Parts: sequence; structure tokens; C-alpha cells
Amino acid sequence: MRALLVRDLRLAVRAGGGFGLALAFFLIVVVLVPFAVGPQPEVLGEIAAGVLWIGALLACLLSLDRIFALDFEDGSLELLASAPVPLEGVAAVKALAHWLVTGLPLVLAAPVLGVLLHLPGPGFVWLTVSLAVGTPALSVIGCFGAALTVGLKRGGLLLSLIVLPLYVPVLIFGAEVARRGAEGLAVGTPLALLGGLAAGAVALLPFAAAAAIRINLR
Repeated sequence: MRALLVRDLRLAVRAGGGFGLALAFFLIVVVLVPFAVGPQPEVLGEIAAGVLWIGALLACLLSLDRIFALDFEDGSLELLASAPVPLEGVAAVKALAHWLVTGLPLVLAAPVLGVLLHLPGPGFVWLTVSLAVGTPALSVIGCFGAALTVGLKRGGLLLSLIVLPLYVPVLIFGAEVARRGAEGLAVGTPLALLGGLAAGAVALLPFAAAAAIRINLR
């Protein structure tokens, strides 16, 4: 499993489609927002948490179709499915690799980009916390969607249609944690719900992804 994780990280770095593409997209979204809504600091500060969460969600979505596609094309996925390792573990490692090259850089970059959107001071901590808790759920849900569509030509649009509805609860509670934190309100309830969603996704969806891969490889 460790060798598979290292291999996926190396491939993501060499391909240049991991954290570089996601971070560039995230930056573009944040830079374009003031052009659309105006440069007023009070307006930008009010919508900053939601904009940053939407940007992170869409940045994660960009690289989902690569999670299993290359392994399916070169036959590595069939070898992994027939190897004496649990396919559920393979799916979990794939999701972890996606989070490390996509989600983690977004978590680290979000507070810096929050400055550009005049995010209120107390919101920086809770924005980072909400993304740290929520982005693993985005990667695991995306891994499940990628497993469902692996093998389909031009399945990127279908993958987005499958994944986006599942992303909505994570988006709602993640943005709510950041918004309440920025306003100095209690964040316990939305943070607990976000953590429950993330824990449930991490615990269950690797099994669903493994089952989808087995069906697609028949």
C-alpha cells in the first residue's frame, strides 16, 4: 500500500495535473471574484467563506477522472484487482493520494487567498479547520465517482453529475463552519456534522468504490 501511495504521488507530480492545476484554478477563482462582485471589502468579506469553499470544491473536481483512468488504460488496475491486497485498501490509498496532491495544498493556500477576499480575522482558523475536515470527504466521494465511471470514454461529465450532488452537504456544512467562525458565532454543530460526513465517507465509500471497480472490470 505504501509503494502504491508513493507511486501515485510521483505520477501526480510528474504529470503536473495534481496540486499545480488545482492551486492554479483555485487562485483564478479567487482573483476573478472581485471583478464580478466589486472591490468593496465589506462585500468580499461577507462572501469570502462561501467563495473559497466553492473554489476548493471545483479545484478538487478537476483531477477526479485521473484517479483510476491511467491505471485502467495501462492494465495496472486489473493487476491491482487480482493482487493479494484488498481492493478496498487500494481505493482508500487512491483517495489519500488525491487528497495529498489536491486537498492538502488547498487547505494550506486557502488562508493566504482569504486575505485577497478580506476574510475577517477570526475566519482564517475556522476556514482552515473546515477545509482540513471536509476536503478528505471530497477526495473519497470523488474516488467513488471515478470508480463508477472508470472505463467510460469521455466520462468526465458523467463523473461530475454523479459527484456534485454528493458534494453539496459537505459544501453546506464546510462553508457554514467558516462563515460562523468569521462572524464569531458557535461552530460546534456544523463542525460536528461536517466531521460526521467526512468520517462516514472515509469509512464506507472505499468499499463502494471497490465494488464498482470489480463490476467495471468484468
